[in-house]
Amino acid sequence: MVMIETIWMIEPWHWLVLGFLLMIVEIFIPTFASLWFGAAAIIVAALSWLLPISLVIQVIIWLALSVLFMFAWVKYIKPLSIDRTKAGLGGSVIIGETGMIVVKPQPDKLGLVRFNVPIVGADEWSCRTRDEAVEVGDRVVVTDISGNELIVALTKPIAAPIIANRPSIDRLKINDVDYHEIKHSKLSLNKTGLDRARLKKKFTDN
Repeated sequence: MVMIETIWMIEPWHWLVLGFLLMIVEIFIPTFASLWFGAAAIIVAALSWLLPISLVIQVIIWLALSVLFMFAWVKYIKPLSIDRTKAGLGGSVIIGETGMIVVKPQPDKLGLVRFNVPIVGADEWSCRTRDEAVEVGDRVVVTDISGNELIVALTKPIAAPIIANRPSIDRLKINDVDYHEIKHSKLSLNKTGLDRARLKKKFTDN
């Protein structure tokens, strides 16, 4: 009975300590869940300090405020922060990145491009093209940024390198034979010239 009575006798500073502990946990585990539960606990501590409310009402207020803060974070605050981050993104960071079309852009509707690696915390971005038809599954490259939208274009196929024609093995053999024949012919001519010079010298001496 004493333990039950002790549990039911929660003081405002208990909520205050709980709130700060949850916020400290948020520093090491950044999920933004414990942050809002901690903020709600601090508000409950202030309310219980000012107003004589029961423990049940305190817990209900704490849970209601935690859910309300989480909903506001997911629905309004988080998308706004992402949009501001995208708007301030330098073009050099994302221009040139390649992704895949998952939603086809229409003249009156933006498409959606997905990247293999998240960029600024998002792996899917709104996109459109400049009078170029793309289909779902096409690989595209980012060419420009317009506000929070990406301007994409189809990736160009890489052309195969052109290899210069090499002389065939037979031709090399022929060239090798021609070279040896020419070399042999020159040697024969040189030898004939030497023989003639020797004969001429012999007759002159006689």
